[in-house]
Amino acid sequence: MNSTVDIAQTALAPVGDVSLLGLFLQAHWVVKLVMLGLLIASVWCWAIIFDKTILFSRSRSAMNRFEQVFWSGQSLEDLYRSLSQRQNSGMAGLFVSAMREWKRSLETPGRSFLGLQARIEKVMDVTIQREVERLESKLLVLATVGSSGPFIGLFGTVFGIMTAFQSIAATKNTSLAAVAPGISEALFATAMGLIAAIPAVIAYNKFNAEVSKQQGRLEGFADEFSAILSRQIDERMAA
Repeated sequence: MNSTVDIAQTALAPVGDVSLLGLFLQAHWVVKLVMLGLLIASVWCWAIIFDKTILFSRSRSAMNRFEQVFWSGQSLEDLYRSLSQRQNSGMAGLFVSAMREWKRSLETPGRSFLGLQARIEKVMDVTIQREVERLESKLLVLATVGSSGPFIGLFGTVFGIMTAFQSIAATKNTSLAAVAPGISEALFATAMGLIAAIPAVIAYNKFNAEVSKQQGRLEGFADEFSAILSRQIDERMAA
């Protein structure tokens, strides 16, 4: 009985502040917990969005610069020497990993070109997979918040409305002025869920498309570079 009265007092307490902060401070502790969780999730999502925006922008720029240098006519050996001494990712990392396998095979005593093409393609496939994993990291967080955020907010709303109806039963006061504050607090939880979920869903779809686009560029370059090395392998085997 005391718990019911406490709920009623919480839900029907006089509302002096109808701002968002006021609604939060007057909400039940369960609804507050839901709101805080959604706020933290929203901040986390925005941090990921900014981080991924910068990452994809830098990755695109690096690919453009590398393609410009690669197709400028510079020898593969010179390009490999300039890139092998630093940390590489993206298309440059793909080139370095393939050239490293190429040079290891050439420097091995009693070298054989049998299977070299398959080994180079395997190395490039693994490098592409690692690059895709790097680009996709943390996108699962956006997908999770985007799919579960509205339901978490709905849970806060349902709990808040249940609290409001319990207060009506305890006080027998059905006036709109008495019920509206509790319902407003409950609906605020749903709004928080949508605020967290909508940007997360939009960003996830955008970044997922960007990952596919960059993966396609990497696979296209791998096919072209594999063809170049295949011609060189044929020339050396014929010599």
